[in-house]
Amino acid sequence: MPLTVIVLTKNEEKNILDCLEGVFGSDQIIVIDDDSSDRTVEVIESLKKKNIEIFKHKLNGDFAKQRDFALSKAKSDWVFFLDADERVPASLFKEINYKIVNSKNRKINGYYIKRRDVMWNRELRYGETGNIKLIRLAKKGAGGWVGKVHEVWDISGEVGDLDNELIHYPHQSTREFLSEINFYSSLRSKQLFDEGKRVKWYEIILFPKIKFFLNYFIRLGFLDGIQGLALALFMSFHSFLVRGKLWLLEDNEKQ
Repeated sequence: MPLTVIVLTKNEEKNILDCLEGVFGSDQIIVIDDDSSDRTVEVIESLKKKNIEIFKHKLNGDFAKQRDFALSKAKSDWVFFLDADERVPASLFKEINYKIVNSKNRKINGYYIKRRDVMWNRELRYGETGNIKLIRLAKKGAGGWVGKVHEVWDISGEVGDLDNELIHYPHQSTREFLSEINFYSSLRSKQLFDEGKRVKWYEIILFPKIKFFLNYFIRLGFLDGIQGLALALFMSFHSFLVRGKLWLLEDNEKQ
């Protein structure tokens, strides 16, 4: 199967086996590890699979560069990016194999994949994550990644859609969720600051409220129960932290 699968890791020992299990049939599996302090690398090595290659490479706060580094190691014509907290159902892997990799349609350079979030034992169908599609499968030379955080694969040419969904298990505890929010909001605020973006004091208060209203009411997040409420609140808090940290960066610049 002419396909390279790429997974970025950082302390993912409890996720990595379930993640890789769905793509063992790939020609090449590349793991880019950002100096994990747990047993992530040892767990992968214990599999003793010849098609798995591990590269240790510092993230340095730039996910796009990390993914482009991984792309440079890919040997196959098609590349599939997978996060450690994602799972590939057999139906999706089969579709990638038969419909995409062996397809005679050479005009399409990449594919959107629908992603379904499962949070705290509930499948989320509404709110911020209810209708997510991501370009994760593409020809190796069709484009690069853009954005230090919340990065996207910028593919030139025609992009199609896959029918089957990728399953995502994010934020499996409140502690993990808050830790991730703190990490990603710091990266995002620094990115905005470096791009010359600045924030007004009232935006720090107003934007989180608007975000909650959109996700919980307009996007019907309340239909996802307590998980939908938690997600709307936490993502609103993320919005607050991004703008608050951006304001602090600007304030430090003035001193």
